[in-house]
Amino acid sequence: MRTEVVGHGGTRLGLRVEGAENSRPIVFVHGWAQSSGCWAAQLADPALTERFRLVAMDLRGHGASDVPATGYDDPVVWADDLAAVLDFAGPGAIVVAWSYGGLVLTDHIRVHGTARLRGLVLVGAITEIGPDRPGGTIGSLMREHMRAMLSDDPDIALPALTAFSRDMVTRPIPGTQAQALLGASLSVPPAVRSALFRRNIGSEEVLATVDKPALVLHGSSDRVIDAAAMKYAVGKIPGATGRWFLGGGHAPFAETADEFDAVLRQFAEEC
Repeated sequence: MRTEVVGHGGTRLGLRVEGAENSRPIVFVHGWAQSSGCWAAQLADPALTERFRLVAMDLRGHGASDVPATGYDDPVVWADDLAAVLDFAGPGAIVVAWSYGGLVLTDHIRVHGTARLRGLVLVGAITEIGPDRPGGTIGSLMREHMRAMLSDDPDIALPALTAFSRDMVTRPIPGTQAQALLGASLSVPPAVRSALFRRNIGSEEVLATVDKPALVLHGSSDRVIDAAAMKYAVGKIPGATGRWFLGGGHAPFAETADEFDAVLRQFAEEC
């Protein structure tokens, strides 16, 4: 099911929803230049949909959501957007945040605390951003293509986004999904792609306030977000558990969907 909620400043945020309405909610937050479609395998997994209500959001400027001109550098905006989705999903949600989505989740905790959360799962995620911020350390693939991917010249951006989308995984994923991931990146306006990086904010004090179960997942061969970001989150969040996907890249939910879903289901049931 496709629907929407209203986030900060009246921005409409697109949602994909699966599972029974009265089930415990799991909210999915995608990464930079992606969309809720990246969670296709999870939204189609009966082992999850029969137990939980799955709500995958499109960040502002992405997917089916509105594309406002401003707000991409403001933690309050991201925090309020996620709060609107959590209010829709229902009380006690587990939030699964991938890549840049980890920073959005951190912003929510920064502004609103953890009251709406039952637990959190960080997947190849950053929790801070800016120079010399260990929780936002990017990998070699991101460094290689960053400048070109932000260009508004399609002859520059298209090859870079294609190479980035192809090489962020270490295992084959279904062709349809691979093309959908690339298509999602291309659908995000260059101005939005750039705006998400115009931030410099730390998270040490925020992560220290987390009082809910936390699971930090990372592919051991992730070249988009460096392992330092994972280790930072595990070290700063009280009681956090870290887990590697050995040999995995940046998208374990697509590369090894069955394993990822089993890990998520176990964590959600324990919460």
